[in-house]
Amino acid sequence: MIKTTVYLPEDLEVRLDAEAAATGISKAELIRRGIALLLEHAERPKRSRELPVFDSGRPRTPDEMDDSVYEHIKERAARR
Repeated sequence: MIKTTVYLPEDLEVRLDAEAAATGISKAELIRRGIALLLEHAERPKRSRELPVFDSGRPRTPDEMDDSVYEHIKERAARR
């Protein structure tokens, strides 16, 4: 295991102490369980924008595609 320092507000520390005493489970284990529970139910944010799609109607070389992507990025940056 890796040691990590966590700063808790006093009221949360008091509640954690009480839970540890009542259950006989160490504070460290309660914190690990809480983090595991949070991560199991966490929803990751979805990508906010779709990636640009380029359809030239014909196959492009990698250099042509790079140029198109670069131009698109430049145009978007100019609009900001």
